[in-house]
Amino acid sequence: MKLADLTARARRIRLVLTDCDGVLTDGGVYYSERGEEMKRFNIRDGMGVERLRNQGIATGIITGEVSPSVRTRAAKLRIEELHLGIKDKPACLHKIMARTGLRADEIAFIGDDTNDLEILGMVGFSACPGDATSFARAAADFHCQAFGGHGCFRELAEFIIAAQGHAQPTADDKGSE
Repeated sequence: MKLADLTARARRIRLVLTDCDGVLTDGGVYYSERGEEMKRFNIRDGMGVERLRNQGIATGIITGEVSPSVRTRAAKLRIEELHLGIKDKPACLHKIMARTGLRADEIAFIGDDTNDLEILGMVGFSACPGDATSFARAAADFHCQAFGGHGCFRELAEFIIAAQGHAQPTADDKGSE
C-alpha cells in the first residue's frame, strides 16, 4: 500500500487495538521456580499508549490469554478496552464497535499470527510487528520495522500520531513510563 493511502487511513483512527503476545511482548513466556508466568513489556510501547491517549485516541488489548500480568500492565497504562480470554476476536471487535459507535475505518489493529488474520482484515488500518508470521504480514497494511515486544506498538502509534498532524511530543507526553 502506498504511503499516501496509509497516511489517509491513519488520519481516521480513533481507537488502536492490539494483540498482546508477540506484539506488546516478544512472545516469550517466563516461569519462576514457583511456576508463575511472567511477561516482558517494552516501556516505549507504554509511552505510545500515553501519546495516543493525549491525542484523543483510545487503546485496547484483545488477547486469547488470561494473564494477570496483562491485566496489571493494562491497568498501569490506563487501557480501558481490555479483553482477555478472547477466542473470537472479530466478535469482540463487533461488540466494541456497537458499544462505542466507532466504525471499522476508525479502528486500527496490530497482530502477529494466524489468530489475528480475520480481525486484521476487518479494521481500517491493520499492522504487524517486524517479526510477524508470513500470514500476518500478508494481511497487514503496515509492517513495523520493530519486532514484537521491542517497540512495534510505539512505531505504529507514532505513525498514526504523525498522520494526524501531531508528530511532536507535547507537555502532556512527559509520562510516568
